[in-house]
Amino acid sequence: MKRKVAIQGIAGSYHDIAARHYYGQDEVELIPCHTFREVIASIEKDPSVVGLMAIENTIAGSLLQNHELIYRSKCYVVGEYKQRISHSFAVLPGTSMEEIEEVNSHPIALMQCSDFLDTLPSVKIVEMDDTALSAKIISEKKLKGHAAICSREAAECYGLKVLAEGIETNKRNFTRFLVLADRWRAEELLDGVRKNKASLVFALPHTAGSLSKTLSILSFYDMNLTKIQSLPIIGREWEYQFYINLTFSDYTRYKQALDAIIPLTKDFKILGEYAEGEQSI
Repeated sequence: MKRKVAIQGIAGSYHDIAARHYYGQDEVELIPCHTFREVIASIEKDPSVVGLMAIENTIAGSLLQNHELIYRSKCYVVGEYKQRISHSFAVLPGTSMEEIEEVNSHPIALMQCSDFLDTLPSVKIVEMDDTALSAKIISEKKLKGHAAICSREAAECYGLKVLAEGIETNKRNFTRFLVLADRWRAEELLDGVRKNKASLVFALPHTAGSLSKTLSILSFYDMNLTKIQSLPIIGREWEYQFYINLTFSDYTRYKQALDAIIPLTKDFKILGEYAEGEQSI
């Protein structure tokens, strides 16, 4: 089966790798986007398109703007994938480590490789929009004194030589990606899927104990809270939206839990109900 998948980034990016791993043997037609907002727009323009969007990293934390983008969109979360992130140090063929004058990559990738970069004190560090784009620019412009921090797949895609790999400081470096689809198509994509995870968002009244009461109810119904993220509500001082992920083994009990907490919340919305994603090695 052919899948049209919109991602932020280009071929060889970690979004590209995650999309191909998630869909396994299916053919993936990549729709590269400059921004996450463009990913959402691609889905809303063409319901046959699904999107893959990073939502959190085990080192850098949550991508806060993506929570808000999904909430404001007409998209629905239909799946997730947890991708192991391993960075490579790539250069034009024939370039040695001693010739490196500048390193290019996305700021988060640079941060994740700080110990390795500390071994190159005289090298200039330049932030770029994307890891794979850094590799592509070095390849296309023949920048011999430059190196990209990117995936091995990006290095191979753009004809670069890998001088070092696994250069990330923390080897337990994973990014969780959400799979997004048009809400009208979500039912089709989830047909036959055993749902055991949900992404929810709600606001709470600015009163004592409002959050603890809600969480106590979820605990009573045996909901396993795997993530909670608060974001301020613009224009409503000291009020927050709470984005939560929870897993469950009994769908009926999960629905009972929602029925119990909805009267305590405001602006409640189910962002998605789906199968908990696998984690790459």
